[in-house]
Amino acid sequence: MKLAELTIGQEATISSLKQLDGSTRKKLMVMGILPNTPVTLVRKAPMGDPLQVRVRDVSVAIRKSTAEQISVEVA
Repeated sequence: MKLAELTIGQEATISSLKQLDGSTRKKLMVMGILPNTPVTLVRKAPMGDPLQVRVRDVSVAIRKSTAEQISVEVA
């Protein structure tokens, strides 16, 4: 499943960032978005882009196109 497919309030664990290009992956990892990290979808903008996610008690806005490249596992 992809991060962009989560419903609001749904929790998952990041499983892979391998589909992202190197610079984007590095930026996300600096913000705490790492494999095996729990993530919660907080809200989606009215047009569906960007998405607000909570990672390690920090809210981060991510473009939908980027979230579609992040693999997650729902518990």
